[in-house]
Amino acid sequence: MKVSGFTFVRDAVKYGYPVVESIQSMLPICDEVVVVVGNSSDDTLEMIHGINSDKIRIIETIWDESLREGGKILAQQTDIALSNCLYDWCFYLQADEVLHEKFYQPLRSSMEKNIGDHRVQGLLFDYVHFYGSYWTVGTGRQWYRKEIRVVRNNIGVRSFRDAQGFRLNGNKLQVKHSGAQIFHYGWAKPQDQMTAKQKNLDRFWHRDDDIEKKYLSPEFKIFGDIENISMFNGTHPMLMNSRVGELDPNIERLLNQRKKRKSILKLIEEDILHTRIGEYKNYKLI
Repeated sequence: MKVSGFTFVRDAVKYGYPVVESIQSMLPICDEVVVVVGNSSDDTLEMIHGINSDKIRIIETIWDESLREGGKILAQQTDIALSNCLYDWCFYLQADEVLHEKFYQPLRSSMEKNIGDHRVQGLLFDYVHFYGSYWTVGTGRQWYRKEIRVVRNNIGVRSFRDAQGFRLNGNKLQVKHSGAQIFHYGWAKPQDQMTAKQKNLDRFWHRDDDIEKKYLSPEFKIFGDIENISMFNGTHPMLMNSRVGELDPNIERLLNQRKKRKSILKLIEEDILHTRIGEYKNYKLI
């Protein structure tokens, strides 16, 4: 069994994507890593070239700005990377996602266990979404709790919608759990950088005039959902040690200001049913 890693990136320096750490976290699992680098306004390409590994294959692309609607360009760039993968399993991470080293062996074992079972079209991962800092995580319903990050090669799997997940001929993939967890750092940035990054990403879903209206509104707050955050008490991947630091004092203040009560729905879901009613699931667990 051999494994391909794949990802895409653009303007990683400007917007603070931990893409180097992301790629490095794939290298122990993968026999190759395909990195699609879009035309950037910073030193992203040079930064990727600077990663010391002969497993990495870089493909340079020019983004088609006409594919902004619905995040289509993100799926297109993902599919370019996937289509260049050579091996049995294809392991995908977005540029702000990192695999913790404690999951290397469980993930590799899951791949080996399921390689001969062709009912299994992909592997599912749990998610930790850092929000506001490296020590606070989002817990609201807008955060997906699981997603597919390993797919079987050469069966026609394609990125779905805005590249959050995958489908096969429009159908949900049949998956088993990988035994691993993805750390998502997309919202763990200083406020100014987070605002600039999100404003840029909004271009791939919304019209320019609507974006300007949103960010100029006096009510706008980039970290607005403080009711649904909690402390992170685990360990970060070692690759992230140079980025993570002490708790942001502003986030600590926000944590202290939260209302402690749970909504009735959240009380029922978390304490009684241990699930989320009507949760979106882009997969079929077998």
